[in-house]
Amino acid sequence: MFMAFKGRQIAATLISSTGALRNRFTHNCSVLNKKMKLAPTVKLNNGHEMPILGLGTYQSIDGEGTEAIKHAIDIGYRHIDTAYFYKNEIEVGKAIQDKIESGIVKREEIFLVTKLWNVHHDPGHVEPICRKQLQNLGLDYIDLYLMHMPVGYKYIDEETLMPVDADGVLQLSDIDYLDTYKAMEKLVEEGLVRSLGVSNFNSEQLTRLLENCTIKPVTNQVECSPGLNQKPLTAFCKKHDITLTAYSPLGRPKPDVQKPDYIYSPAVVAIAKKYGKTTPQIVLRYLVDLGTIPIPKSSNNNRVAENFDIFDFKLTPEEMAVLDGFNCGERLVPLNLIKAQNHKYYPFAIEF
Repeated sequence: MFMAFKGRQIAATLISSTGALRNRFTHNCSVLNKKMKLAPTVKLNNGHEMPILGLGTYQSIDGEGTEAIKHAIDIGYRHIDTAYFYKNEIEVGKAIQDKIESGIVKREEIFLVTKLWNVHHDPGHVEPICRKQLQNLGLDYIDLYLMHMPVGYKYIDEETLMPVDADGVLQLSDIDYLDTYKAMEKLVEEGLVRSLGVSNFNSEQLTRLLENCTIKPVTNQVECSPGLNQKPLTAFCKKHDITLTAYSPLGRPKPDVQKPDYIYSPAVVAIAKKYGKTTPQIVLRYLVDLGTIPIPKSSNNNRVAENFDIFDFKLTPEEMAVLDGFNCGERLVPLNLIKAQNHKYYPFAIEF
């Protein structure tokens, strides 16, 4: 009898201690989160706040991508960018859910961006695919939902994201992006999405959209780096109270051939040495100082942390001019499969 009582007493003590430890852990996580340095935010044209640096997740798949996102949240990232086309929304959502459940972050502190893929431009497809994406993510709402491109692709089925014919020609559609965007506006009205935006739009397409939309886009996500600094498009967007999000901000560094120049140039190396930073950090700081929102992609924990550590210095006008000198207008993502067909909504036929 005594031994049974003693056993129950020990078990109760262990349960109590475990609960106390769990509460202390959650409290410590909360305190850590309050002390953690977060990226500054910009107020969007609808009043929501968007961190001015995000984590890109293109090609971040399986466990490696999930762990990189968890690590990113641990060190202060709150802006996470994904897309239906990346086929990693489930992994992205799991990483976010794990960090919410462990008390590191609250859902409202995460700014999650995902995108409507090109095969879903038909207005009738927009809400169903958005609901499927929410199911993939395991979340109740999307902070920012982008139209991935102004050009739609022919819909075959849910598994065919790049519909090509027997000759390898990409099958495009003529669906007007205005009709697609109007269907996206209903997602905001239904509470599935908080903000809307576009990606790979030029200034003329943005103008046409602004003249016909009910809900103003908050951002235009485009390729942007020192090699394609997008100053004219950034100025245009700023004039209309639209932010510019910069994808592929670091180009695609190739150490074996020392490209792109703005990563390996002795002039940029010298600037990096002055601040005790790396050249990628100098490039990201340059893009922030231009007024853009870079979303560098990495699945390497060290680089994820390095990319975030850019808010303790600011480049001088002379140093900005050095980075300006690398602007040549060359694109890593020219959308040649669309360009070859002279599609009416191909976005890169004009200067900006």
